[in-house]
Parts: sequence; structure tokens; C-alpha cells
Amino acid sequence: MRNIALSLQYKGSLYHGWQTQENAVTVQQLLEAAIQKVCAECVAVHGCGRTDAGVHALNYVCNFNSQTKIPDEKIPFAINCVLPDDIRIMTAKTVDDGFHARFSIKKKRYIYKILNSVHSDVFMKDLAWHYRRNIDMENVKRACDAFLGEHDFSAFCASGAQTNTHIRTIYSLDAQKENDVITIDVCGNGFLYNMVRIIAGTLAYVGDGRIDADDVPAIIESRDRRLAGITAPACGLYMAGAYYDFDIFEG
Repeated sequence: MRNIALSLQYKGSLYHGWQTQENAVTVQQLLEAAIQKVCAECVAVHGCGRTDAGVHALNYVCNFNSQTKIPDEKIPFAINCVLPDDIRIMTAKTVDDGFHARFSIKKKRYIYKILNSVHSDVFMKDLAWHYRRNIDMENVKRACDAFLGEHDFSAFCASGAQTNTHIRTIYSLDAQKENDVITIDVCGNGFLYNMVRIIAGTLAYVGDGRIDADDVPAIIESRDRRLAGITAPACGLYMAGAYYDFDIFEG
């Protein structure tokens, strides 16, 4: 029995997130069905984390156990043939039996895209949050520093989250603007329910002056969700990386 790790890309616009659900089409459901068709066996695919409906992935890691004899380098070609064209396996590798995409993870990286323009862009529909109000990037960059380090991020967690603690560590948070597109890039040891989207909404409010950049540390300290910005829409969020103790796809 092989433990096979996959790196995926997917556009989440048509899907109800990663995790299999009743009465909804998800990425995990379609991937498991494709593997079953190609490998002629039922498998359970373990993802590195949940993504909500409409969220995308640039580099999503998952793994499954299989008896297939297909070589690692041929697996993406074989399974991609039966996947929809908005889900793609980029790499496959047989890994150590102890590897688990979710439980072995050390840190995750997300990016959030904001189209900061008067008019929307038809080619970015469902791929970025269209935000008309002018965003001052200097204020946004100043606010980013407040999130770094270990904090209780209760003010940046949506209601209904099932977690034992709201304490998370942010290793890096950066915001850059190229033409009309703002990219927020954040890496941490884990994220609460809707945490990245609330950070993005808060930074947008900082940028347009509705929240003062100097007030962000106090908002974090307050642990009060009502003081942070809105939850930015799912369309701008991308899972950009899952990191482990070693590069599982190296070599």
C-alpha cells in the first residue's frame, strides 16, 4: 500500500469548498471519484485543510493510500484526464507512511486579492474582491505589523468556529499593489474560521480610513469581533502553500 501525496490547483468558484458534503459538489468529492475511476479502488483523500465555497487554491496538498501501480510521474496525467478542467493535479509523490496532509503540516500560506478600481474587470470576476473605495497602501502596510507574532485572534474569527483555542502565530503579513490589484500575503501556523478574510476586510477598512491603523493592536487585544472589519468575500481568497518539515515533492 502506497501513501501518495498530491499538490493541486483549483478554481473554487463552482464548488462548495474542499470537504465532501451532502447535496453539494466539492473538490474532495470530485477528486476521490476521479481516483476511484483511474485506480479502480475507493480511497479517502486527506486534505491539508478546509477551504470554503468559492475559495481557490494555488498549491493545495492532500494524500491518500492506494495499491495502484501507476508511477508517481504518471499519476497527474492519468487523474487529470477525468477531472474537470478547473481542478488540476500538479505533482504526485509516494511518501512516508506517517505523512498526513493535515496532521503533519507546520504552517500555511494564503493570499487575498482585492481589485481596487472604480469599475470591475470582467476577467477577474470571481477571482478578486472588487473594492471601489480608494485604499491607502501606506496605512495598510503600517497595520500589517500589528498582526505579527502570537496573539489571541478572537476578534478575527467568525462565529460558529469549533476550536479549542483562538491563539495563532502569524509569521509574515505583507500587502502589495500592482496596477489596480492589491495582494495580501499571510503565513502562519494555522488560521481560525474566516480569519484571513476578516484580516483582509480589516485592512481594506484601514486603507479607506474607516479604521485607524494605530487602532489595530487594540482591536486584536480586545478579542471583540465587532471591532474588526467585515469578512471579505470568498472569491478573493487563495490557499497558496502548505509547509512541512521537509519538501515532500523534492527529488
